[in-house]
Amino acid sequence: MISPPSPTIDLNSDVGESYGRWRLGDDAALIEVVTSANVACGFHAGDPSTLRQTCEQAAARGVAIGAQVAYPDLGGFGRRFIDMDPTELTDAVLYQLGALEAMARVAGGRVAYVKPHGALYNAVVHHETQAGAVVRAVREYDATLPVLGLPGSQLVGQAGEAGLPTFLEAFADRAYTPVGTLLPRGQAGAVITDPVAVAARVVRMVVGGEVEAVDGTVVPVRADSICVHGDSPAAVAIVRAVREALDDEGVSLRAFAP
Repeated sequence: MISPPSPTIDLNSDVGESYGRWRLGDDAALIEVVTSANVACGFHAGDPSTLRQTCEQAAARGVAIGAQVAYPDLGGFGRRFIDMDPTELTDAVLYQLGALEAMARVAGGRVAYVKPHGALYNAVVHHETQAGAVVRAVREYDATLPVLGLPGSQLVGQAGEAGLPTFLEAFADRAYTPVGTLLPRGQAGAVITDPVAVAARVVRMVVGGEVEAVDGTVVPVRADSICVHGDSPAAVAIVRAVREALDDEGVSLRAFAP
């Protein structure tokens, strides 16, 4: 009997979010483990030198570089909704793509995909106009550039309709609601920090195609990539535990957009 092929998954994390003398996360350690790096583009975090260094680290390791575009919200780390004019939002996304592309190119790499950050990520799940503004920016910049987002989101739906490659994401360290959306960060239990617990959740997502929501119900999961947030104090331990657990299950790790 021929054995079924081993499942394959991408493992991504947010990096490049330090700014000036403010240091956040251990980017070098995360890039040693993940297959895709969501690099800040300077609007919610990340100064030019940090962006360039992060792109150099990713390129040297063969890790895919993703543009993590955000609202212009340094003070709020991009976690506050901004009711932007759609044309201004399109231009803001284009600006960020161009900035990160420059850093990626001089590092010997390129921007391989786009993923919104924080409040923008949550907004484009349901906000039709803002999702369209992001899709327009990506399409005008490069109609072959993949978009990474939540299953069933306006972003993924509109990107697919526009002919952009789309990939689906699940979150290792975030709690889910019964309808498959992320529990807001302000609610208790929204962020999971125990590496063992997170690793077990990821194996269940990848191998079993499901995750337990906050109320105990089982939610189906479809994912091409699993995200671990890089700003968590336990981020490196979590990513290493996740990768080890996936290796033990025979799951292959590979960037969805090399």
